[in-house]
Amino acid sequence: MIRRPIINRLLIAVTILVSAPGMAAPWCVNAKAERLLPLRNEVKKNLSPESRAVERVHTEGTLPHQGIRDQSVEAKKDWPVMRDLALLWQEQRKPEDLAALSRLLTDWGTRYQPSFNPIDETDLDAYIDAYAVTRDALAPPVRRIAQRFIRQLGEGYLNRMEHDFKPNDGRWINNWNSHRVKLATLAAVALDDEAMLARARTQFIAHLGRNLRKDGSTVDFEDRDALHYVVYDLEPLTRAALAARLRGENWLDLKGSTGASVSVALDWLAPYAKGDKTHEEFVHSHVKFDYQRRDAGLAGYSGVWNTKLSSNLYAMATILDPKYAAISQRLSPLGGWMAACWGR
Repeated sequence: MIRRPIINRLLIAVTILVSAPGMAAPWCVNAKAERLLPLRNEVKKNLSPESRAVERVHTEGTLPHQGIRDQSVEAKKDWPVMRDLALLWQEQRKPEDLAALSRLLTDWGTRYQPSFNPIDETDLDAYIDAYAVTRDALAPPVRRIAQRFIRQLGEGYLNRMEHDFKPNDGRWINNWNSHRVKLATLAAVALDDEAMLARARTQFIAHLGRNLRKDGSTVDFEDRDALHYVVYDLEPLTRAALAARLRGENWLDLKGSTGASVSVALDWLAPYAKGDKTHEEFVHSHVKFDYQRRDAGLAGYSGVWNTKLSSNLYAMATILDPKYAAISQRLSPLGGWMAACWGR
């Protein structure tokens, strides 16, 4: 008789490989020219003559004008610019785009010191994207700096999930950990590191078991009483699944210990995204900061949930499973950098 743990491992292996696309697919498909104009406009607006690289950013848990929040928001404007430059270079091959990108990759890769606060650093996925798209064109010194920095991020987040996990600290089971998993997975795929990817996969599955209830709802929904945070749970996990897809793996249907998967969670959220159900946000949140943001007038922390906030989530999900296409089209189809990366 085959023991159940062995059966479970076999089922996981089948789920990973079944219906998977070809191995080592390109990070981004070539974009149509008309999809690049918004990116060019963003670069013109946000590319600074000198990089904004700093040693540390911190916005998590702060309101405008508190601490270094304002400086951090300004510095982080460089991050999406890197991805935009990479996507523009991929299609147009303008030397000035690659030169500007190389300067930003170098400055941030040498100056920034990761804090491993995943809320502060989740948007560094743009750095990883930029490297992955332009890797072969980067000068060897720039490539080495970017690789070293991305490895520092990926290994750092994996080491913390593997060795610092605190079961009684919600930040290790809620959306914070979704962002850790995302950054570790993107780093592994961008570096083509199979051992790192295996570790990221293990953490992805473990997080599903901690974060998702059997019906697909999330611990954040229980804690914050907000679909805002359901999206914040699922966006990074879906992004991680998109990265794993480039290595021929299907993570959308991987199941955690509760039996739920990202696809089950997307199905749970779907009636709200379609507008069939509505939800009054943060009414019964257990988190004091949610009320502070509401009282400070920040948008989205009171009132009925805005379905458009799930646009990017279902746009990404549609790439993994066409069954979400109708929801995505109703919300908003791929736009911005996503259209330039994945649009055909």
